[in-house]
Amino acid sequence: MSHTTSDPSAGQIAQRRFGRRLNGPPDGGTCRGFARLVSMTSKPCAVRTATVADAAAVAGLLDRFNREYLTPTPGPAVLTGRLERLLSTDNVVALLAGDPAVGLALLTLRPNVWCRGSVALLDELYVVPADRRRGIGAALLQRAEQECRRRGGELLEINVDGEDTDARRFYERHGYANRDPGQTEPHLYYHRELASPS
Repeated sequence: MSHTTSDPSAGQIAQRRFGRRLNGPPDGGTCRGFARLVSMTSKPCAVRTATVADAAAVAGLLDRFNREYLTPTPGPAVLTGRLERLLSTDNVVALLAGDPAVGLALLTLRPNVWCRGSVALLDELYVVPADRRRGIGAALLQRAEQECRRRGGELLEINVDGEDTDARRFYERHGYANRDPGQTEPHLYYHRELASPS
């Protein structure tokens, strides 16, 4: 059964982002609501910043991520075209682990009125199943934090499915919170699809 669609809706993207489970936590200061991961295994995996020339490799991993969790994807060709454009800007960063790449982190940075620097969102963190539990996710997250700081970022955000208790425990164990000091209720994520149905 194919999971490719011509172009997933915003609702489908949100469902993919928050509706899939991680089969245990990914593999690494204290910014509210976000994930810093720590290496849990021996041999580190080299992580590098992707260039426009790596768009197809990034697209392939993103497509594989969605297919693994049975969520819509426009397919590698469409994703490659988008990434060629996005990776040529300063506000989208892809990190690749391994050669050939077996993991990736995808970040977007934006200005924010409450910060002197930018705020980053970890859009995606993925390691192929055969290479999990080797510290690759930890290496990607550590490098993501470094890259955000290098670009003047002050905050790193990640959205986590509320039902994904394994991931939530993992992130909290590494110093991240889903509420501000003094608050008793967690942060919530809302979305509304703005594109007209075709």
